[in-house]
Amino acid sequence: LISDLEVYSALGRFFPQKCPITLSIGDFIRALMGFFPQPRHDMIACLGETTGEVALGRIYKEMKSCEEGLQILDDMPRINSRTVDLERLGNLPMDTFGYHYWKFLSDNKVTPDSRMEVRFMDDANLAYVMTRYRESHDLIHTILGMPTNMLGEVAVKWVEAINTGLPMCWGGAVFGAARLRPKQRKMYVRHYLPWAISVGKSVKPLMSVYWEKRWEQKIEEMRSELNIKILEIDVISGKSGK
Repeated sequence: LISDLEVYSALGRFFPQKCPITLSIGDFIRALMGFFPQPRHDMIACLGETTGEVALGRIYKEMKSCEEGLQILDDMPRINSRTVDLERLGNLPMDTFGYHYWKFLSDNKVTPDSRMEVRFMDDANLAYVMTRYRESHDLIHTILGMPTNMLGEVAVKWVEAINTGLPMCWGGAVFGAARLRPKQRKMYVRHYLPWAISVGKSVKPLMSVYWEKRWEQKIEEMRSELNIKILEIDVISGKSGK
């Protein structure tokens, strides 16, 4: 068996600043308040790391139980602009997952380098799982066909919460919805929430998807494989599509 010391050494490339922490009631409340009304992303990250150990343990075991998930744990890939050739993805056929990911980043003016490093976890294996979750978030947006607006973020959090069981995802889903404007809330209740719950229950374990090996896969084929039916909304009428 590999010792924790050996694992920490191997994971040094993504786990450089581990900090011990004791989460008090006050810390928890302050972290929870990170969801309102101007999010404190550092506090949300802290909350995710200090409340997610049980769920991360389940995810880790789940990943080890399937070939694709086990390969991820063996390779420990990172998702950022140094490891992903974004220019190549932009030149892939328009029906591929890789092209859609590139388009998502381009359209929303986001970067894969924006995720915070894990700092408050003692178990190096679980720290990697948390890192993998954070770096997969935009890929999950892509495969779900969800934008980065508030409705899209809350819907994605519902899918992630049901799929992973992470407390921070449940918090983002429940408390994030409180930030919706009245018109958004109407769309949320009628369309986004039912869809997100349905997909969350039916989709295969997303943490066991080796996204980087699927760039050239057709996105509709991939969605079918993962049991994902995207939400199609008529922007003008507000009525759901398929």
